[in-house]
Amino acid sequence: MGWIVRLLLNALAVLIAAQVIPQIDVSGYGTALLVAIVLGIINTFIRPILVFLTLPISILTLGLFIFILNAFLFWLTGAFVAGFEVQGITGALLGSILVSVISWLLNGIWKGLRS
Repeated sequence: MGWIVRLLLNALAVLIAAQVIPQIDVSGYGTALLVAIVLGIINTFIRPILVFLTLPISILTLGLFIFILNAFLFWLTGAFVAGFEVQGITGALLGSILVSVISWLLNGIWKGLRS
């Protein structure tokens, strides 16, 4: 049950990011839910491999390259999901940061309400 709530909160974070950032376009609630699912799958399976492969670059940039990697994965999600468009590196970077922060806040609020 908890993963369903997290999935819905991540979909809400995607919708909020699409409202705030003009370079991100989501066609509807179902698309936002699909984006949350695909982003979760990408972050579970592809992201750890890419983090490992880019570890030297991340060390040289003191971890800042992870932001670029997250932006790339956010953009990649847009390439896989119809109805979800991310335009440019700026939109992908701002979108990945905003979705992460909003998702983190909403999940923290949810955990606080359950306690």
